[in-house]
Amino acid sequence: MTLTLSHYLILAAVLFSISIAGIVINRKNIIILLMSIELMLLAVNLNFIAFSHYLDDIAGQVFVFFILTVAAAEAAIGLAILVVLFRNKGSISVEDINEMKG
Repeated sequence: MTLTLSHYLILAAVLFSISIAGIVINRKNIIILLMSIELMLLAVNLNFIAFSHYLDDIAGQVFVFFILTVAAAEAAIGLAILVVLFRNKGSISVEDINEMKG
């Protein structure tokens, strides 16, 4: 059995749907929200890589490299903000973040 482009696109659609469900269902835990956003980015990256492979064009893979670089920086900054928030508030609940002023 060979894997076709549609197999990769279906897998990416399933991953993207799971990430949307994670964002919609869970609005209390910010770490799960960040993980859902990362899963969403990985689903999009899978699309880029699949099309890049089947079109024999390297541009999609280069674009994925830049997306992963930005996603890693975003995750590091997001987790640093969560650590500071936990130290100041004692909680990382989304309701606590909504109450921030200033």
